[in-house]
This record gives sequence, structure tokens and C-alpha cells, in this order.
Amino acid sequence: MARIVNRRPGRGGLLLLGAFPFVLLVVCYLFGSAARLAENPNDKMLPSLDSLGAAVVQMAATEDQRTGNILMWQDTAASLRRLAIGLGIATLIGLGFGIAIGLIPYARATLAPFVAAFSMVPCLAILPILFIVFGLGELSKVVLIVAGTTPFLIRDLAMRVQDLPGEQLIKAQTLGASTWQIVLRVTLPQVLPRLIDAVRLSLGPAWLFLIAAEAIAATEGLGYRIFLVRRYLSMDIILPYVVWITLLAFASDWLLRLLLRRGFPWVEAR
Repeated sequence: MARIVNRRPGRGGLLLLGAFPFVLLVVCYLFGSAARLAENPNDKMLPSLDSLGAAVVQMAATEDQRTGNILMWQDTAASLRRLAIGLGIATLIGLGFGIAIGLIPYARATLAPFVAAFSMVPCLAILPILFIVFGLGELSKVVLIVAGTTPFLIRDLAMRVQDLPGEQLIKAQTLGASTWQIVLRVTLPQVLPRLIDAVRLSLGPAWLFLIAAEAIAATEGLGYRIFLVRRYLSMDIILPYVVWITLLAFASDWLLRLLLRRGFPWVEAR
């Protein structure tokens, strides 16, 4: 009899097992909502599906009377713009300094201790400082995402560079490669797949920093909207927004995984 650790579900089993927790969560919500509404029809904690649907139509398909914009799409565009800029800057900085620290001993001796110390700073604690220094506009929100994700990217990529076989570097130098040629032709192609994985792992913290910044000082954005309507206990708006943020994060992760498979098929073939 095969041990359970050696059993593998088929394709249909994978779909069923993957969907089971989500279905269970929805069923529990429906039962909980029905029970609370039966006790108090005005309860706002667990709104009915009809209330959720009406709120989604209001936020995602109806123009706001004051601005003329559809609020959910306006908030989504603002948040994604901030997230893309912040993660883009963090990725470039992480790639450059990660390779430098992992490959060049003098850079490692100079920068590695500082990056290690900076990575331990709780970025949400310095959010007031960022607002004071950079103001309440877009810059402070982007800087928070950069400050929160860059140290992780640098350290992760530096460790990946240090794990490269030393024989490759020796052979490249024997063939007359300069430092730049070693970086571009030996190090960079092997580090890029790890960079994509590191960015995927940074998506969660990046969303956290973004929502926190938007909750404190913003006039649009997904985090701003959630914390704006919380004072009215508008769970029919908050819950769809939370689900929408989750779907956006999942879609971003899927696109990065697709980029990894298409751009570097040899990674999964190893």
C-alpha cells in the first residue's frame, strides 16, 4: 500500500482540492450572514449577497455624481500606478545592488551590513517620517513601497549571486572577460529568474505598505476607499474591495509566473 506522502492527485483532484477551501469559506459566510440577518435585518457585519451585488454595481458600474468617475476603477488605477512605480524602482535598485554585493567583495564589505540593518527597520513605523519629509502626495507612498521591499530584494539577489559556482567566474576570467562582461553574460542571466521570484514574494508586503499609506493620506485608491467607508460600517463595500485586491495580487503573481516560464523555460526544466 502506497504511503500517503507518495500519492499524487490527478488533474481533476487538483481542481477539486484547490476549490474546496474557497467553497467552504463561501458556504460559512452564507450561513453566518443568514443567521445574523435573521436575528437583526439591519446587521451590517455580514451583508447578504444582494447587498454585496448592489454595492459592486454602485462602485464598479455607476458614475459618481460628484466626480463623474466610476470609483472602483479610479481607485484601482491609482493603486496600481503607485504599486507599479514603487516595485519597479525597488526591482532596479535590488538588481543593481544585489549583484554588486554578491559579486564584488569591496561592495559586500561596505554595503551588506547597512542593508542588513536597514532591512530590520519596520517601514510602517517610519511612515510619519516619510509624510513629513516627502509630503502627503504620491512620492511618500512610492517611497514607502521602495523602502519596504528593496532591502529584501537586495539580500535575496546577493545570496543568489554568491551561490553561483565559482568555477564559472574563474573560467570567464580565464577567457579574458572583464568585470562588466562577467556581470552581463555570466551573472545577470542566472539572476533574472530569481529576481522574478523575489518580486513575486514582495507583492504581499508591497500591497500592505500601499494600503497603509493610502489609508492615512490619499484622495483615491483602494486602501483610501476601504478606510473611508469603514466609519459607516459599510461591509458591503469593504468586502468586495478586499476580494478585488486579492484578485489583483493573484493576477500579478500569475503574470510573473508566466513571464518566468516563457522567458526562462530552462529554470523549470532543471
